[in-house]
Amino acid sequence: MRIKNFILKVVIIAVVLMGLLTPLLPLPKGGEGCHPLAYSLSALPLSVSKEDGDVVSFGGEHGTTSAPLGETSASPPSLGNASDPPPSSEEAGESLNVGELLISHVVDAHEWHFMTLPNGKEVAIYLPMILLHQGKLYCFSSKHIYHSAEHSYKGFELEKEKVVYRHPNGELSESKVFDFSITKVVLGVFVSCILLIVIFLSMTSVYTKRQGKAPKGLWNAVEMGILFVRDDIAKPSIGKHYEKYMPFLLTAFFFIFLNNLIGQVPNWPNVSGNIAITLTLALFTYVIVTISGNRHYWKEIFNPDVPLPMKFPIPLMPLIEFIGTLTKPFALTMRLFANITAGHIVMLAFTCLIFLLGAKMMAVGYISSILSVFLSVFMYVLELLIAFIQAFIFTLLSALYIGLATTEPHHKESH
Repeated sequence: MRIKNFILKVVIIAVVLMGLLTPLLPLPKGGEGCHPLAYSLSALPLSVSKEDGDVVSFGGEHGTTSAPLGETSASPPSLGNASDPPPSSEEAGESLNVGELLISHVVDAHEWHFMTLPNGKEVAIYLPMILLHQGKLYCFSSKHIYHSAEHSYKGFELEKEKVVYRHPNGELSESKVFDFSITKVVLGVFVSCILLIVIFLSMTSVYTKRQGKAPKGLWNAVEMGILFVRDDIAKPSIGKHYEKYMPFLLTAFFFIFLNNLIGQVPNWPNVSGNIAITLTLALFTYVIVTISGNRHYWKEIFNPDVPLPMKFPIPLMPLIEFIGTLTKPFALTMRLFANITAGHIVMLAFTCLIFLLGAKMMAVGYISSILSVFLSVFMYVLELLIAFIQAFIFTLLSALYIGLATTEPHHKESH
């Protein structure tokens, strides 16, 4: 009990100190890819003041920049060099655009940006760009675009992370650019898949060496997850033929759960909050359900047991049942995407309150910083719980859909 009280006091003191110190920390470049909690610790301005029509001032010992609230910035704030004179408000042109800041965190990017050092050097992983335009394949590093003076390479440009081609005369090409690049989210998927492969392959070797003995450490936790999916999801939802679908259910559960967990790490890509990833997982479920559906399943869709006027001459019920098969993957997609993305945005929004309230009055900014950091820490802990819940819900619904498609009619079982 004393240990719990001590830990609680330490957490409260840490939250208060973070709230008081966050307004004194410098603002790094832009903010793409940074976790909301990382913003609450490192991405806050030196001062927020109301001057010349609501001007927010950024910076520290390396200089300051300022701009009216609400204007759209053309480039991210730079820390600059210590020897450089601080730019004026007219030269800076930088602003705090909360909406743009929130969106920049959840969207994908062609670079994995970590930080900007005080000397102006950027720490980032520049990913390969693979483009197909007018029958020609182009492969090059994204560094050529991000670090070129024109932000263009071989005519290719990035407009809100969408690749476009611009002709030498300055006109945009009407032909589509097919982007097969390895983006930040794709690299995050590769890393998580490699981690899963390493964990499960090493687990098989551990079981081979420790036959008849209980697993320890990580392997014990993994075994608990496997038994949980088998006994609490697959068996009750699918029935006696559950073993056929265990590989997919285990893969979906551990893939979502792992990406939800490591997604809490600052600067890690928002993999499970990317709608393309959630849509792909949902389509896997839809394909499995469609292939596994028995005769009874398809009969209930196209020839349900309802009065004839509801089926002929207008096939009202068959149409409703068929649309229902399409809404299931849509529900899987949006549920996972919305819940994970919302958690990240809420944490970042709590931090932005410091900027907005501090622009009106400095004292209010300091007071709100304590509350904002406390709420961010609370949401961070809550996200750890949501990481498991969302993996469980997606796997459970997938198993239920499979069970509905493979279950035999009850009257046959009674005979």
